[in-house]
Amino acid sequence: MAADGARSRFGNLGQRGGGSSNSSPSSSPKLGGGKNRTPPQQQRQTNASSSPGTKHQQLKQATSSPGHSFKKVTLTKPTFCHHCTDFIWGLGGFQCEVCNFMSHEKCLKHVKTLCACMASSLVRVPVSHCFRSPGHYKKKFCAVCRKHLEDSLALRCEVCELHVHSDCVLFACSDCRQCHHGGQQDHDTYHHHWREGNFSSSARCEVCKKTCGSSEVLSGMRCEWCGIQAHASCYIIIKHECTFGRLRDMVLPPNCVRLHSRNFSKMHCFRISESLQTEQDDDNELDGITQGSVKDTTTSADSSKQNLKIYDGHDAVKRNQPRTISVPRIAKSEEVVEAALRSYYIPDDPQDYELQTLTHQTLVCDDIINRNGAAEDSKTTSVFKEAEAWIIKAKPKDREVIKVYLGWMKVGVAYISIPVGRENTVQTVIQEVLLQLGRQESLENFRLVEVFMGSKQVQRRVLLIDELILDVLQDIRMTSIRQMNQTRFYIEENQKSEILIHILISGLPPLLTAEEYINLLKEHLDIKEHLVSVVPTYSPQGAVVLEISCFSEAERIFMLVKDTTVNNKPLTGVIISQILHEKLPQSTCPLLVFVNPKSGGLKGRDLLYSFRKLLNPHQVFELTNGGPLPGFHAFAHVPYFRVLVCGGDGTVGWVLGALEEIRHKLACTEPSIAVLPLGTGNDLGRVLRWGAGYSGEDPYSILIAVDEAENVLMDRWTILLDAQEVVESMENGISEPEPPKIVQMNNYCGIGIDAELSLDFHQAREIEPGKFNSRFHNKGVYVRAGLQKLSHNRNLHKDLKLQVDQQEIELPNIEGLIFLNIPSWGSGADLWGSDNDNRYGKPRIDDGLLEVVGVTGVVHMGQVQGGLRSGIRIAQGSYFRVTLLKPIPVQVDGEPWIQPPGQIIISAAGPKVHMLKKSKQKQKKTSSSSKDSKVDSVTVNDNGS
Repeated sequence: MAADGARSRFGNLGQRGGGSSNSSPSSSPKLGGGKNRTPPQQQRQTNASSSPGTKHQQLKQATSSPGHSFKKVTLTKPTFCHHCTDFIWGLGGFQCEVCNFMSHEKCLKHVKTLCACMASSLVRVPVSHCFRSPGHYKKKFCAVCRKHLEDSLALRCEVCELHVHSDCVLFACSDCRQCHHGGQQDHDTYHHHWREGNFSSSARCEVCKKTCGSSEVLSGMRCEWCGIQAHASCYIIIKHECTFGRLRDMVLPPNCVRLHSRNFSKMHCFRISESLQTEQDDDNELDGITQGSVKDTTTSADSSKQNLKIYDGHDAVKRNQPRTISVPRIAKSEEVVEAALRSYYIPDDPQDYELQTLTHQTLVCDDIINRNGAAEDSKTTSVFKEAEAWIIKAKPKDREVIKVYLGWMKVGVAYISIPVGRENTVQTVIQEVLLQLGRQESLENFRLVEVFMGSKQVQRRVLLIDELILDVLQDIRMTSIRQMNQTRFYIEENQKSEILIHILISGLPPLLTAEEYINLLKEHLDIKEHLVSVVPTYSPQGAVVLEISCFSEAERIFMLVKDTTVNNKPLTGVIISQILHEKLPQSTCPLLVFVNPKSGGLKGRDLLYSFRKLLNPHQVFELTNGGPLPGFHAFAHVPYFRVLVCGGDGTVGWVLGALEEIRHKLACTEPSIAVLPLGTGNDLGRVLRWGAGYSGEDPYSILIAVDEAENVLMDRWTILLDAQEVVESMENGISEPEPPKIVQMNNYCGIGIDAELSLDFHQAREIEPGKFNSRFHNKGVYVRAGLQKLSHNRNLHKDLKLQVDQQEIELPNIEGLIFLNIPSWGSGADLWGSDNDNRYGKPRIDDGLLEVVGVTGVVHMGQVQGGLRSGIRIAQGSYFRVTLLKPIPVQVDGEPWIQPPGQIIISAAGPKVHMLKKSKQKQKKTSSSSKDSKVDSVTVNDNGS
């Protein structure tokens, strides 16, 4: 009787296609998605429900809530219903003993959200998550146990909206967003990717237009591509196809991105810097289940209960990672087995399992110490001793039914159920599947693949043709019962797809030939020419792209690059995805995003996270991981794209310089560039109306503003630095002139006091970089540096000569000389001034002219920045020659240095660049149904970033 009652609590588990997932259920008709998600009403009645005095009397099984194990509980604190989000009045409610789903009694029959133990059954395409180091996240709920994350270490996926406790990660689904494919699938339609909860409480349902979010519970569904939100009971009637919402024209469609990533982690695939991870972020740390975790039952003060350590297989024993359950001291074995399965989120029938005491013999033999089949009257007292540890074992079976999923075969069903016995091999299973599909093809054309859908890694293994299926199942269950619950079998066509992995390697000596680069890589990386080719080379940047046709060779090279130096310079390797530009919709102009995580008080890290959520991670690049080149190479064949640069003025100059160098290799030679200012000055951002600096605006609104921005042109300038100072050659001791250097200028170039202050700031930041994490502190350092130079003499005019458009210019008594390309300097000051002057034209950023202004000292600079004065107008022209008579500080776009005596020549640099200027019209307030993408408030642990 107890066994029947326990079995009924899990609902009709055979209906795997029913219900809704609490993580990311499929909307694909192939998986039985759509309107008919609720399983047939269960007709079976449990005898235990009529037995007075048993705990089963308190159960309330909802016919439309597959997988839940509801039990009536007494409420001791304010509680909200996870279905309707309303407050539960009174002292009684119904709670799922597996996933903690809370419900009113009146809501039980309407619950459609799937229990966490069943969530993996509705994963359409298994895709592992991309977890960073553990941290503390405010106002978020765990997708597995549904509890608050604030009091415990938790993980968040860098690609989707999944938040989960560190010790719940093993039970999370591999249901991350599919952002690329590996060449196997060929479809142009994408379905919504639903994720439950963790969005604004003011969110409105797309269907009924009522509030569907909650800050109190994990509730409501949201598509992680288009951002639409709906109730769990409403989203099932929304059309399956996702059109990517308001950002569709700038999102890189996943079916247009190909990446063979079998041997690489998600961090490597999405180029997420490993330096942002903690040293403890390894498999043992994050995959482990620690004692005393939030899911483990703490020691109870109730003397009628005892705590038992439970292992789900040999793997948990090796890692010493048990789960702790609390059961009555007088408990029947069936109840303990059920509690053990429930603690591991296993929805199977407890009758199929048994517990053994954990001994050395347990791991090497199958002697059963405790069987469920023993007579119940002999179990009047518990045989489970609290001091002992126990391991879950599956009872051996002579026959089972396995589900074989159909891979990428274009048929109308997701899987076929195949009965197997002791005699069935992989070959007979393939034969039976083909027979049911009505295909008369040779068995040699197909293979059976075992896929483990782990949350951190999806592992594939091709089964040998003569392997016995029941032996395969037994081996998996011996390793981990939980792992068996997350394992699928796929039948695939046994055809070899072309494997091409692209790795961009930078840090090599510049200006070498392709053959010289190959020889260099042979020497340091021992590359195999029959597997590796160089396509193409970026000789001026000292970078090459390797095209590798073997997974193991690609993995070896990628790992070896990290520890390789050439000419005392470390190499950098970045995996590059292939964008299928011919499949891009005509209306799509994807946005290429560059983020400098070190800019703006480390706000760039939060923006990286947000933009990966809102867009495809394959279009978001971290500049500290290989610079701008990987992004431009990935988009080299895209006919039209825009660029968003998140960083200071120096970062913008870095990207513009890289674009100028490789423009000839791009299909879109003149992409328009928007700026999200993160630095200290941000003068270019001010001129283009993007503001003085990022202060936590909604990233979704920023992308909308980029989409609506207007295109403008801007001049760029080349500065030739030809020093007369000689340097002594290290090889032969002969003194030779220092070779000329060329730098690019976008904003302004300063000579004298302006550059000297920038140099002091730069040197202070190099000594203590950790202190320069806010704009307020950075400006304070500038002020202190300026106060130390109040007594400087105004004699710069004696130390240099200026020639503008072939004419000598007599300089007044000044301490600084500044060349302006934009009407903003020193964090927004108008150095040229707004007064009309018949000698000069009105400055513009695209007029092909620079304005030359002088300042008399620190006090004058302060007055300019305070709006009390303007600079001393000296000249306006298109060609400048400055002769330095002694070493003088020079800065270009915030990058300072000491320039030796010699010539400085400033001239126009090729074509003008296309910039995006923020529209003047006020942005429309985004509706609550739009994607709630504000940066999470996160505090990482001591080892975090």
